Amino acid sequence: MSLSRPPGPCDLSRSPLATEELRARLTRTRWRGDIVVPGRTSSTNTDLASMAREGAPTGSVVAADRQDAGKGRLGRSFALPGRSGVAVSALIRPAVPVGRWSWLPLIAGLAVDDLVRARGVSGSGIKWPNDVLVGRRKICGILLERVETPGLEAGAVIGIGLNIAARRDELPTATATSLALEGARDLDRLAVLVELLEGLDHWVARWEDPRPDAIDPIREAFLRRCVTLGQEVRIERPGGDPFVGTAETIDADGRLVVDGASFSSGDVVHVRPAP
Repeated sequence: MSLSRPPGPCDLSRSPLATEELRARLTRTRWRGDIVVPGRTSSTNTDLASMAREGAPTGSVVAADRQDAGKGRLGRSFALPGRSGVAVSALIRPAVPVGRWSWLPLIAGLAVDDLVRARGVSGSGIKWPNDVLVGRRKICGILLERVETPGLEAGAVIGIGLNIAARRDELPTATATSLALEGARDLDRLAVLVELLEGLDHWVARWEDPRPDAIDPIREAFLRRCVTLGQEVRIERPGGDPFVGTAETIDADGRLVVDGASFSSGDVVHVRPAP
């Protein structure tokens, strides 16, 4: 793995994150629980899940400069070289039926996609259920974990890994990219992290709306941004045979509908682009 170049005196894209500065920037959001910023960690999701089991309040956040063994879907792991991006996990304890929790990685994708577009990057979109792409290159991965805590509401740990300043030689695969490589404006890591958490706060608030039709505008927003729809896809399922078909829509529960069959989870491979 390549080592990151040390940041220059004005290189905010490589500046270390600071706990107190991050906390001060989040006072108008829900993220006012325990704020932890380790310089380096194996996994922000693992750290925050452990804190949640010990009673960390809703609104807690772990954000790292470097992540060595981040969690991905199907047990995969990934690394984030020092200060080349941001790895962040956020905890909520929502009073929302568990049946709607499948929307959480999708709304996290909307928050990331908002940020990417706001920085002048074109061609971004969301690959169901948990990646944000620019063209066919992955710029962000998302992972949701449910955590049980005796005496408290169940917690949802939303983990996001976003490539910010990473050079081509720092990326894990040839199919990855970063904000810097896509010509994005304003790569200040703290500013990016704060904007990301503000956006996540916005979408979580909309998701928490108890009205029966509140999910409709969220679904419509996701349908407009989902690059999986119309593609021939292969769904890889743990313990099951792959399912190949055309991705048709996202249903009211956030499930991907492929040739009439609904999937709530699975690793999605885009086999053939939409015509």
